[in-house]
Amino acid sequence: MKKFIVVLLLTFGFSTINAQELTWHTDVNKASDLAIKNKKPLMLFFTGSDWCGWCIRLQKEVFKTPEFVKWANDNVTLVELDFPRRKQLAPELAQQNKNFEQMFGIRGYPTVWLVTPSLAEGKVAFNRLGSTGYVAGGPEGWLPVANQILNNK
Repeated sequence: MKKFIVVLLLTFGFSTINAQELTWHTDVNKASDLAIKNKKPLMLFFTGSDWCGWCIRLQKEVFKTPEFVKWANDNVTLVELDFPRRKQLAPELAQQNKNFEQMFGIRGYPTVWLVTPSLAEGKVAFNRLGSTGYVAGGPEGWLPVANQILNNK
């Protein structure tokens, strides 16, 4: 059935991309290890996934597009730091997210920080490249902003 739907969509000129092609990490330590290994910065996405309208809009208009998927896979390691209101996070995940919220001085959602992790004396340090939030214009509006921040490395 899935093959039929894809063929039908492609036949009528629709292209689809599955958001599962992206890996959004929730454990910053594991994501940092991966980013260091792959020599890619982290993209820290601070979101209120189940209540923040601008966060949901950023996901829909940018993060779930083929252009973003390609860009993210080529350029960054993705981390979602969620602050939901209706669902409960595991206590250690909620504490980690709160710690990073304080560390980066998050004042509103969505906020996206691009950082380069490095190991210093057995601890992960984060070189802050820059931050952004919702940018109008879909991937054509958002990606140039992100690329400009990445060029600060």
